[in-house]
Amino acid sequence: MKEEIEIAGIEVPQADWEATPPSIRALVRVLSERLKHQDERIRALEERLNRNSNNSSKPPSSDGFGPSSKHQKRVNKGKSPGPSKSSPRQARKLKPSEACDRVQAVLPEVCEACGAALQGDDPRPHRHQEIELPPIEARVIEYRLHQLRCDICGHLSRAGLPSGVSPSGYGERLSAIVALLSGSYRQSYRQVCGLMGELFGVSLSRGAVGRLRDEMNTALRAPVAAAKDYVQAQPVIHSDETSFPQGNRDGRNPKRTKGWLWVLVTPLVSFFEVSLSRSQQTAKALIGEAYGGIVTSDRYGAYRWIALGRWQICWAHLKRDFTAMAERMGVSHDIGVALLRRQRRLFRWWHQVRDGALSREQFMRQVTQLRQGFKATLAEAAALPTEPNEKSPLAKTVRTCRRLLAVEPALWTFVSTVGVEPTNNAAERALRPAVMWRKTSFGAQAQSGSQFVARLMTVTTSLKAQGRNILDFLTQACLAGRTGQEPPSLIPQQQR
Repeated sequence: MKEEIEIAGIEVPQADWEATPPSIRALVRVLSERLKHQDERIRALEERLNRNSNNSSKPPSSDGFGPSSKHQKRVNKGKSPGPSKSSPRQARKLKPSEACDRVQAVLPEVCEACGAALQGDDPRPHRHQEIELPPIEARVIEYRLHQLRCDICGHLSRAGLPSGVSPSGYGERLSAIVALLSGSYRQSYRQVCGLMGELFGVSLSRGAVGRLRDEMNTALRAPVAAAKDYVQAQPVIHSDETSFPQGNRDGRNPKRTKGWLWVLVTPLVSFFEVSLSRSQQTAKALIGEAYGGIVTSDRYGAYRWIALGRWQICWAHLKRDFTAMAERMGVSHDIGVALLRRQRRLFRWWHQVRDGALSREQFMRQVTQLRQGFKATLAEAAALPTEPNEKSPLAKTVRTCRRLLAVEPALWTFVSTVGVEPTNNAAERALRPAVMWRKTSFGAQAQSGSQFVARLMTVTTSLKAQGRNILDFLTQACLAGRTGQEPPSLIPQQQR
């Protein structure tokens, strides 16, 4: 028979406990249970308070202005923040002398040392180029539309505008600049009006800016639709989504449903779309329910319809989950540390494969054993007993491990499939400008505004990936819309 028993985590002699009045023992049990629940609540609140971009899905911008963990590690190692001294200096490239508007020779007149007069030429002089912009003035073309009377019937006929001339009174290049300022550079209507006046001497009203945006939105409909078809035909795509509010100015969002900006990313073409839903139906319509390639994304439920063999779950998101576990106490800490250790080893090997220091075949053999240990750790954690609605840190760890165990094959698709990345960084980088746009504009007021955002993001992201000029593309698209010609394409030329 035991001489001591445990009460509220404290070893108490059994004789003393039995000698305690029953009412006091009942009170101790109640207070002990209450203390246990309060302790769990404090731990949950502390975990919520300590959430950051390293252990949750919160963006880095929410971490505040204090030093990041990466910066802190760098300081602790005695390294100063900023670029390494070994980084090459990024010098501005000089134009060939023949391409310069003017070449001026500058010769020293006297010797710096003794003051004697100098003569001759330097066969290899130091070249310095100054770039300057001339005053920019808008070119104004006046069209005089004559009206003539018919000698036979007396009807008055007035000439129409030539093909390509907009009734708005603004040319296609000016319209493209307005769309670019209002879109990619995230300027407000008022700021666009101010910039057009300061830079080009063009007086614009905010209503004119809105009309030019609508015109460009319509002109980009066909190229963006073709871009979506192209993306859905690629073997590997990255998908992600972020909130993007859409108002009800046009009556198309009467329930004030939260909007979401979705993105599909491939190496050369990306496609954006704003939807009032974040459901599986939206993901199926965007990716294509019959899509036969591989999708890289996070573990969000909208992607659960994808077969595990065609799904790559982002390891950057997994690292945040493991970090959150490791920052907890007790068993959760041990589980998180074990998973993080294997994650670091996996990425060390992956970087060697990427750099050509490790063959894919050897990588696959090494991952086999690591995967077995990883899965065993998940299984052990998932087998821990927890209550269905328990909110303790351990319960959160167990639930996360059970969910990961259910989709475990989708964690390793990149190991055997060439061209698949282990993270969804490509989609997150593509969404970053849209997040900044949302923060400065608070979303769109109508569906047309959301379409303008999505189409401009599709155009700018795709053209940057291909190294093409965005302003020229928007100018051609606007002109094609005004003349009824075929618009320019976002599809890479070699793949059309």
